[in-house]
Amino acid sequence: MTDAPPPSLAPAPAANGPREQLDTLLVAGEALVAYGLQHRLYALLHRREVTAATSARFIHMTRPLLGGYHPFDIRWQDLKDARITVGMFTASLVVTYYANRSDTAAGDGDERILRCASLTIEAAQALYRECQAQELAWREKRRVRTMEEMRASSGGVQIATGVYGPGGTGPGFEEPPRIAASSASAASSASAGDDPVERLSRARAMLKEGLITDAEYEAIKARVVGGL
Repeated sequence: MTDAPPPSLAPAPAANGPREQLDTLLVAGEALVAYGLQHRLYALLHRREVTAATSARFIHMTRPLLGGYHPFDIRWQDLKDARITVGMFTASLVVTYYANRSDTAAGDGDERILRCASLTIEAAQALYRECQAQELAWREKRRVRTMEEMRASSGGVQIATGVYGPGGTGPGFEEPPRIAASSASAASSASAGDDPVERLSRARAMLKEGLITDAEYEAIKARVVGGL
């Protein structure tokens, strides 16, 4: 009777199952949130598909009949919309995303559609919930970024805080040279900025979209008019 090989020499199990194959795609720090496998009855005549939502992206994986898999992923920041259709036995998820969205707030790019058919109802609902949560989170992030970019293009100025010594605002307080230089640079940029009419037009658009308040609009207007 021969001895069994040590555990360190034993061959590792092959990643044949859909979940094992999906785990090989996850990067360090990425967690699987929801996961769905195409219903077996539908997959008898079609390629089986695996759909997953992680903490960083949406993954759709096609598994050919003869083995292997073909993965495709969508960044959460590229997601535009997700819709779910629930039937008697299965559910489908339709994801709309931007194919070449910029990382800045402007420029959404071309829209594409990904259909994930014949998922179990529970899995489709879990995937849909995560898509909705990520869509809302990234919509707010892009709203804040858009507001910051429009404020900057309309002549908004950020106020830098000073450095306080041991005496607070007393004898120990002084303004570092870098702050004075930043103030001079901001004033120079404001005086050499865009056309005043265009700046006021952008400010009105921001006010109409609710990106700035009435007081902020009046402040921008005063700066533009004061620079004439």
